[in-house]
Amino acid sequence: MISHPPSHGKNESTMKYVIACLIVLWCYSDAASAKPPNILIFLADDLGWADLGFQGSPDIRTPNIDRLAARSIRFTDGHVTASVCSPSRAGLLTGRYQQRFGHEANTPPPDQGMDLKQQTMADALKNCGYRTGLIGKWHLGNADRFYPTERGFDSFFGLREGSRSYFFNPDREDMPSSTKRIEKNGETVPFDGYLTDVFGQQAIEFLEDDSEEPFFLYLSFTAPHGPMHATEEDLKRFKNITDKKRRTYAAMIWAMDRAIGNVLDALDASGQTDNTIVWFLSDNGGATGNGSINLPLAGHKGIKFEGGIRVPFLMRWPERFSTGKVYDGLVSSMDIFATSLAAAGGNVTAAHLDGVDLVPFLTDKQKGPPHQQLFWHKLWFSAMRDNNWKLIYVKDYGYALYNMSTDREEKHNVATKHTERVESMKNQMNTWKAAMEQPRWDEAMRWFHVHYKNHVNIIEGTD
Repeated sequence: MISHPPSHGKNESTMKYVIACLIVLWCYSDAASAKPPNILIFLADDLGWADLGFQGSPDIRTPNIDRLAARSIRFTDGHVTASVCSPSRAGLLTGRYQQRFGHEANTPPPDQGMDLKQQTMADALKNCGYRTGLIGKWHLGNADRFYPTERGFDSFFGLREGSRSYFFNPDREDMPSSTKRIEKNGETVPFDGYLTDVFGQQAIEFLEDDSEEPFFLYLSFTAPHGPMHATEEDLKRFKNITDKKRRTYAAMIWAMDRAIGNVLDALDASGQTDNTIVWFLSDNGGATGNGSINLPLAGHKGIKFEGGIRVPFLMRWPERFSTGKVYDGLVSSMDIFATSLAAAGGNVTAAHLDGVDLVPFLTDKQKGPPHQQLFWHKLWFSAMRDNNWKLIYVKDYGYALYNMSTDREEKHNVATKHTERVESMKNQMNTWKAAMEQPRWDEAMRWFHVHYKNHVNIIEGTD
């Protein structure tokens, strides 16, 4: 097994050099003399909208995430760029609609991955003087040329794939040939204990590095994505939950919450809390098979209703925002790149992002919502927000329109009452789609049939 995945080919090497040079220009030479803030992203996997304490969960306890939320800006209208894992992560790490580079479908095939010409958040921050690390789930290409240390990360501990057992399994996931094995910078490593705890401990070790450089750490959990594995000790905490799947799901979230708490405690101990921007969100909404709850939002992972794309979304930066607040403007996971780069002293305009720096909006220096419009599209299904209006398109069915200011639950399709608005938004949606690249890979037809039925049932009120 390779220790450091190599670059492949003269053209790719040249392109990466050019990208690196361009990114360097993103960092202002006259940046503030104060040390730029550290950047820490906690990303949950398939987390339900209603499954955190601060979101009102009656049966799942999340004391550490709640503690984070109490001092954070809570984005009530925060969205990811896709309702499934891989394209959502591509949008987050590039700050761009992933459809711009054909990363539309989920799980790239063995020879595909996130477009090598795309600058990542790690690229940008590394070239602004940051040390960069990824711990956990990658899911943006299994081939060596797509490896995290080839995409701006100095170090990687985790798995290339999208999911695996939460326990060491040398007869399956942890075989040397498996893309689900746990690796550290290209080397297969065994691990003891529960994987979520292992990821948390690795994050603490990253924070304990005595480097003088600011850091960017992307802690990408697999929890609570299946398989549904939890420790017996954690399961005992939720013995009051009678549904076995829900009980396991709750225990998995408890473990993630514990890991987050341990990392935040380590950050406190290092004296870096005030000058660290902490983000927390999920890659998409809760899945149908993991025991999650997205209510009162409609839908779930994989579809264009809010339960698939609206997620718990937090930002904490004590040095800039001393107390928590609720922010209702329309925001996107793409904004994490732009906001973080701006805070690091970078030139967001030169980075050509679809995301925007949120700070001017949060400080009222810029009025209105960060986004007037947002778009979602995957193969046979599309959606668009235009301020408080949302349009959903289902191939071979048609359009549905919802007024999000009065109908966040998407219960009332008003398309027939607002035909001119439907037509206008349809044209804007089609114009946006026409500017995107064709998808570089497809998905199994069974997902078309499953998601078609799910969309139609919600639109028609039969779900």
